[in-house]
Amino acid sequence: MAQSKLASYHRVIAELPDTSWKREDLLIDGLLLEQENDLSLYYAPYDYVNPAAKVTIVGITPGFTQMSISLRQAKDDLAAGINLSEIDRRAKYAASFAGTMRRHLVDMLNKLGLPELLHVSDSSELFGDRRELIHTTSVIRYPLFHKGENYTGHQPRMLSSQLIRKYAVHDFAHELAAVKDSVIIPLGKSVSDLLRYIDGEKPLPGERLHERCLFDFPHPSGANGHRKKQFELLKEHHISILQSKLGNHQQL
Repeated sequence: MAQSKLASYHRVIAELPDTSWKREDLLIDGLLLEQENDLSLYYAPYDYVNPAAKVTIVGITPGFTQMSISLRQAKDDLAAGINLSEIDRRAKYAASFAGTMRRHLVDMLNKLGLPELLHVSDSSELFGDRRELIHTTSVIRYPLFHKGENYTGHQPRMLSSQLIRKYAVHDFAHELAAVKDSVIIPLGKSVSDLLRYIDGEKPLPGERLHERCLFDFPHPSGANGHRKKQFELLKEHHISILQSKLGNHQQL
């Protein structure tokens, strides 16, 4: 797994303005990681990995809202003198799938019976007091923008870009290996397609993603008008995978 980059960027983060942030405040050279044509990849504190997770939830890439939340948390924690390794974890926790998307996700996870399998009362606890049970990540770990807008996985297609392939295939595959006992929940078709590609290429010895992945789980965005129909089509299949992998889970 890659080491946290926070040590290289904490001074830039500390010097960010104290006012509300617009894109021009964060999409700056000081946080720029890489560029390729119309794609720009920026740093935000998303390196923390929870190897003990029972469930891993995967998006495409953090958007500007998530980037802002994670950097704000990091800036505040730097000012408070919190240890850098702890800042990484706290920033990621604060920003992961924040907003209405999290509410839709929690609702679907409840309907799959995940709380019972993990011995919690509601899936919302996984984003609060029981965060030790989940790992949240993205196939492209850091915020990626296309012409300044959130990258959605379509323009360009993920595997057509060398920049994206480096993060989405190589780095992401190693991250999945670090959470080897975790069920993987990909959010949306693009993430499922990428996971199928990784499963077919087998970049890591012994990995069998299809045995622990809820392929074609719908994206929880409110903009996904087919979310409920997609969820119902595979609900029973996804329940069976969760029960197979988590049925013997003991309360921590």
